[in-house]
Amino acid sequence: MNARVESVATSVHFHRPRDYTRTPEMRSPEYVQMSTAAAITLGLVQGSMHRTACTHCLNLLVTYAEGCRANCSYCGLARHREEESAYADRNFIRVDWPTARYDDVIERVRNRDDHGAFERMCISMITHPDSGDDTITLLDQWVARVPDIPVSILSNPTTMRYADLEDLRDRGADIFTVALDAVTPEIFERTRGKTVHSPHRWDKYWQALEWAAEIYGPEKFGVHLICGMGETERDMLEVCQRIRDMGGHNHMFAFFPERGSMMEDWNPVPRDQWRRVQLGRYLIDYAGANLADMRFDAQGKITDFGLYRQELDALIDSGKPFRTSGCPGNGDEAVSACNRPYGDSSPADIFSFPFALNARDVDVVRRQMAGEQVGTFDLEAED
Repeated sequence: MNARVESVATSVHFHRPRDYTRTPEMRSPEYVQMSTAAAITLGLVQGSMHRTACTHCLNLLVTYAEGCRANCSYCGLARHREEESAYADRNFIRVDWPTARYDDVIERVRNRDDHGAFERMCISMITHPDSGDDTITLLDQWVARVPDIPVSILSNPTTMRYADLEDLRDRGADIFTVALDAVTPEIFERTRGKTVHSPHRWDKYWQALEWAAEIYGPEKFGVHLICGMGETERDMLEVCQRIRDMGGHNHMFAFFPERGSMMEDWNPVPRDQWRRVQLGRYLIDYAGANLADMRFDAQGKITDFGLYRQELDALIDSGKPFRTSGCPGNGDEAVSACNRPYGDSSPADIFSFPFALNARDVDVVRRQMAGEQVGTFDLEAED
């Protein structure tokens, strides 16, 4: 690996301020955690992000010293890490999540010269007795003080009732999302159900999605899905089609073995599988395609996307199917405001692109789809 590649291989770079130490008193709703990318964009920590100046969604996470009470096997915040490290110091989707006073976060957003850099804010809940009430408090304060930036809720269905979804909508939540993550009942049970002593249940999560479809309506709810936890490509796209038929959108993550999680020894999702599923998800969500027109082999691998070659090539060349998928912002609804820079891979081998792809990026994607073991920087390393 040459020096340039090595300099970006570990994702974003930042320096913690001297007063970074967290204490048990740093808890929501007075405090929130945020992604490293959000902290850099707000100027709370010094740093830079490869090929992107900022994140367009302010990802916030409710926080408590006692942590999340769930025990999902792929998550860095899981309960089983209690004896290993303090909750607030654990990594989550590959990066640190600095803590800040919520009032300071709001004021920094309000006072930014490029106020429009943030096209959306997202409050992420965890499994904790106070998470529901504190999410409402955070939402109320945001809507009152930053009314021009819409809010998404990344929910915890395990602790929620129908009336809770209505309340969040009535208080100004724009989009409601559910982190289903696992796409079959068996994988869900193995990774976040009774098997790992976690409280989540498959049926409860689908109930929340059905509630969201009814309460928020078409285009206003979504689901998080993780590709690479043992499902087939057909399994993944069957869920994508089901969500789209309900009126929602699919926000997809590539599985990356989270340090400290019970699945830290698993391999990342194979590149070719990931690229095919990204493309299939995009076709279902934004190009009017349907699973019924696609073809799969005996192992559930996509062999035909159901489009004419010229049309498929044009979509691939646009690069859009391979960008981070999530809640929309101010522009093209197919381009996520929630670009989550390097949340599921390092810049040395980008899985979800947080920026528009150039011709070289598209070439890498095409080669990966064909089965070549080529990374984002392999071509640049050869120059």
